Amino acid sequence: MGETWQNIAGRKQKERADRIPKEWRLSSSLLEEAENKTDVRDLPRKSGLLTQDEVRITENYDATALVGELATGRLSSVDVVTAFSKRAAIAQQLVNCLTETFFDNALARAKVLDEHLKKTGKPIGPLHGLPISLKDTFKVKGYDASIGTGTFCFQPATENSALVDLLLQLGAVVYCKTNIPLTMMALDSHNNIFGRTLNPANIRLTAGGSSGGEGALVAMRGSPLGIGTDVGGSIRIPAMCNGLFGVKPSHGRVPYAGQQNGTPIGASKLGIERSGKAELLDPDVLPQTWEQQTSLKLRGVSERAQRPLRVGIVRTDGHVTPLPPIQRLLDEVTSTLKSPALPSWSPIEVFNVDISSFGPQVLKVFNGVMSIDGANAWFDNIEATGEPLSPWLATRLRRRSAKPLDEVRKLQEQKLQLQTGFLEVWKERGGFWDTADSKARKGNRELDLIICPVAPHPVPLIDTWNTTNYTSAFNLLDVAAGVLPVRTFTEADTEGDVPASKPLNGWDKINRELWEGDRKHFVGGALSVQVLAPRLMERKLVEGMAVLEKALEPLKHKHGNARARL
Repeated sequence: MGETWQNIAGRKQKERADRIPKEWRLSSSLLEEAENKTDVRDLPRKSGLLTQDEVRITENYDATALVGELATGRLSSVDVVTAFSKRAAIAQQLVNCLTETFFDNALARAKVLDEHLKKTGKPIGPLHGLPISLKDTFKVKGYDASIGTGTFCFQPATENSALVDLLLQLGAVVYCKTNIPLTMMALDSHNNIFGRTLNPANIRLTAGGSSGGEGALVAMRGSPLGIGTDVGGSIRIPAMCNGLFGVKPSHGRVPYAGQQNGTPIGASKLGIERSGKAELLDPDVLPQTWEQQTSLKLRGVSERAQRPLRVGIVRTDGHVTPLPPIQRLLDEVTSTLKSPALPSWSPIEVFNVDISSFGPQVLKVFNGVMSIDGANAWFDNIEATGEPLSPWLATRLRRRSAKPLDEVRKLQEQKLQLQTGFLEVWKERGGFWDTADSKARKGNRELDLIICPVAPHPVPLIDTWNTTNYTSAFNLLDVAAGVLPVRTFTEADTEGDVPASKPLNGWDKINRELWEGDRKHFVGGALSVQVLAPRLMERKLVEGMAVLEKALEPLKHKHGNARARL
């Protein structure tokens, strides 16, 4: 055996720390204050390291607003990149969310972009000057994509991932990469090289995984826009945990090529697909512009919509029954969307939709597809340096025999059957809608969106996340999916008990156990819903989420604002 993982981790953490400029390092008194707090989101502002302008830039603009200011020169890229780089460095010291930083290179690029705009009067692409953070899986030339394991440390990438090249072509500035869990199959972002990422709003709760570093960084306002990957919920789960908006596209919408995922090249083609011109960077990407995608064709706020937005409400996947606060949240969302107080320009039709027949089937096939290689590649990686499994994985992952070709084929056949069957859910004639309260007879109507839980439980304590079936199901079904923060978990949400009946299965039993004991640790966590659109209809998804966000604003005012919009 070569160098131990402990030595590699020590060298890697020192490299990361040394890349933070001395003038950006927190005082010992502020670090001591952080140790005595559960919510550390206000500490960057209190640190004294950020100027008033840097606080304003990082807190008063979202990514869309920043792009507008950068394109006109009202904000310089150097100022914006500096502000977010400093805040990312502060976030790292508080919640351990970064893996690689390249602040100097980012500032040099920002300077070139500013000079180009000054000289020509034109921005370089629609993302001109915008700083964007990346999950550690993405390769950036000259830097590691170690994905939290010693085997891949100190092996700088020789080229960029396809999406990184695309972002640069569009004018963006990449400036840091973020932490992930060992194997990227865990729901808590902990690995042996970089340690554990904490949830900024409540360090006792999980920050989620596998894009947990991104979630924590964005929640700390250390990034205006973070790029992750999502094979079973890895964007949506951190979005829920950190009270953020997150979107998982269908396969073929976003280039995945050239990433480090710890498995042999081409292995991802056997399982669940991840997700100049993007199609010239990755052969799996569909050559289709935003304008060509299916749109809701929404009108302005002063005009009446062409027809009601049709939304289905899914309350359970039939495998794990949501806990009382999640059921209450869905009730609130349903009644709010049905409210006659909604503006006339945004009428919404709401239907209860039953997909419980899919849940157990999807979980079985998903688990089969995800275990095709028996996790042997990952065990080879960690055993090379003697690394142990992370706590969340220790009781869940072990070596198995790789599945034979015929079994793989059968799994892919079952996946296709489920995807085909789920197409009927969107149609009124499919038989999945409850139209008892609808005046219209069954016709040819189709749902625009579906709302369902992100998880059957609130944001849980570290290392206690239960099933991923509420997210992984929609990877297997390959629909477009997003997370919409609704409100925060309050004291009143601790009320309610689970049924006295026998649990549906082992997963349902574990979920109920999360509700036992002291429930107050859930207070202050985010309560979010998952929003679905049909396959490859990301534009419809995003436009619909914008309508739903506005329609659900009364819930924020009623219960107290959800976490800051990011």
